[in-house]
Amino acid sequence: MNILVIGGGGREHALVWKLEQSPRVEKIWCAPGNGGIATEAECLPVDVGDISALAALAAKTSPDLTVVGPELPLVNGIVDAFTQKNWAIVGPSRQASQLEGSKIFSKEFLLRHNIPTAASYGAYESSAAAFAALENVKWPLVIKADGLCGGKGVFLAPDPEAAKDFIHRAIEQQEFGPGGQRILLEETLEGDELSFIILTDGHRYAPLVPTRDHKRALDGNLGPNTGGMGAYSTDDLLPPALGETILSKVVVPTLDGLAADGIRYQGFLYIGLMLTKDGPKVLEFNCRLGDPETQAIVARMDFDLAEVLADLANRRLDPSKLKWKPGASVCVVLTSGGYPGKFSNGKRIDGLTASSQITGVQVFHAGTKQVGPDIVTNGGRVLGVTAAGPTLEAALSSVYLAAHQIHFDGMHHRKDIGAHGTRVRAAGD
Repeated sequence: MNILVIGGGGREHALVWKLEQSPRVEKIWCAPGNGGIATEAECLPVDVGDISALAALAAKTSPDLTVVGPELPLVNGIVDAFTQKNWAIVGPSRQASQLEGSKIFSKEFLLRHNIPTAASYGAYESSAAAFAALENVKWPLVIKADGLCGGKGVFLAPDPEAAKDFIHRAIEQQEFGPGGQRILLEETLEGDELSFIILTDGHRYAPLVPTRDHKRALDGNLGPNTGGMGAYSTDDLLPPALGETILSKVVVPTLDGLAADGIRYQGFLYIGLMLTKDGPKVLEFNCRLGDPETQAIVARMDFDLAEVLADLANRRLDPSKLKWKPGASVCVVLTSGGYPGKFSNGKRIDGLTASSQITGVQVFHAGTKQVGPDIVTNGGRVLGVTAAGPTLEAALSSVYLAAHQIHFDGMHHRKDIGAHGTRVRAAGD
């Protein structure tokens, strides 16, 4: 098999790393790729939002399978374009991708099909109407920009002043671009978050191992929201009873609801959950794998990913093929100083070789590029240092040992990724 992977972040590096382990895979292209992916696949420059350019690339390379990483090409209709040409591709259609592309579409879907979620205070496209609605909400309040905002379109407003500021920036100043032209107001849910991702061919589905993401920039879940500062995976995250509840109350109703709405969903479906005292409730859908959840997930895969995804693209998903390594995995994201605000690129990265020599560690590149003999920073989230181990504590020890080998000017990372999991385990001992 020759495979084309679309995207250029840490998620895509993790996918390339796992796909190339398959004896079935002969060649991998990654478009556009990054400085780390370039050592394992042929990187091809392309704008991932440009569907005609991606189709032209596929016509030139003739991959046997295309795997789409980020949401933008999915929301823009890459699967529809490739399917029309009978090209095998993993991902949902443009219509199905509205589950992520529009928070309002997603909320209406959840409410229509009685899937547990936060109560809605309505959707608004004028700041005046949104301001008026603030008179009748409970605080703190969750405000969501409707469209794609690179992980920065959700705000937890503590009071009316902060809420009005976010609404003004989104609608009036268009800080988030077209994605912020409409906003959704909803109640705040309390509990622990869980990333529950499934793989489905439209009929059968298979859950991936559970993960927990860390969105805030600073330790203790403080600071601004980011695209994700780290993630961990252990089976302890999902006791059997909770798993059954999620499947029966969320996953099956979601797939049944899509079918009832005439939407065939194929690919990865990310279900962001809040584990409340009243049970799991859906925070959001993503129409693709999470980042950095993917890095933690691939570290526990004990199956041929290329074979499974080829089966899926041909509507022959076999859930029994998905086997998982016991234990735990962790990904710690190293970011540029200032992220998620302003930051500088072009900082030389040292220590990559030393970190990758630690047993059980893999360093996935996100915002990097190669300049001469050097790898330099080229984005906000730069690297995802990832480790697997027999226990969460062992994986954490390895991942932070590896992270401390790496240096670039302004480097920042959270030091408490997975700490909640170790505290919960200690409380249960």
